[in-house]
Amino acid sequence: MTSHITSQKNVQSGESLGTGPRAGFRADVFPQVRRAGVGTVLISEWDAGGPEGQRAVLDGVARAWEGAPLPAGFVSRVLFAGTDGRSVLDYAQWTGDAAHEEFMRGEDTGLREQIAGGAPAAVGDGGDTGPTRYRLYGSLLPQGEPEDPGCVVRVAFRTAGHEAARALVDGLLDLIGGVQPGEGGIASHFHISEDGTRVVNYSEWTTAEAHEREIAGSLTRGGPVMSFIEGLAGVKPLGFRRYVGPRGLVRV
Repeated sequence: MTSHITSQKNVQSGESLGTGPRAGFRADVFPQVRRAGVGTVLISEWDAGGPEGQRAVLDGVARAWEGAPLPAGFVSRVLFAGTDGRSVLDYAQWTGDAAHEEFMRGEDTGLREQIAGGAPAAVGDGGDTGPTRYRLYGSLLPQGEPEDPGCVVRVAFRTAGHEAARALVDGLLDLIGGVQPGEGGIASHFHISEDGTRVVNYSEWTTAEAHEREIAGSLTRGGPVMSFIEGLAGVKPLGFRRYVGPRGLVRV
């Protein structure tokens, strides 16, 4: 509960104890997933081992940003603390692949490695290491005026290629109707990996508890959504994790 209260306070102030206010950026806020000009999204997850390691990862990456020169192609990088007390979600936006690749080739390798990494081994549900490049493919949009998010739910799928990935997302958008369901649900944003082998749904909710209620209701096994997913060839669900407490920088 403390982390959620802290995250909401930082969302409102746009400042952070870890990064501090910075000209041209807002600190410790949720990213604008559908903002114009974003061509590349980098997503990774880390297992920090426990609450102490989780805090160390978040604080370490925040310190790495202090005073760092950020290139024009950088849009945002935000990390989140998992409600399980050990996982960390890293979500970064760039104008495109070329901008990120140029940054990674920069001369200041020490700073580059701090900003690009800043944590121990990155491990996802499928044993992946390091960030994966994604493109935003489609979204379930808010019902009316959206509320401010207080929780992000990462839902992952392994897919047999771009055709299977698109079939999954297109089918869900058609089935659900293009509008985010559930009391406390804000929006869901479906990302397809560069090679077509992963789909990540970055889903925004008012609270973690709101998502828990939805899981216990319309998203139970045997319901229309889960039945559709289980009937798709070349698609394997990899589960979900809930995240709160954004830490990072978002370009204004």
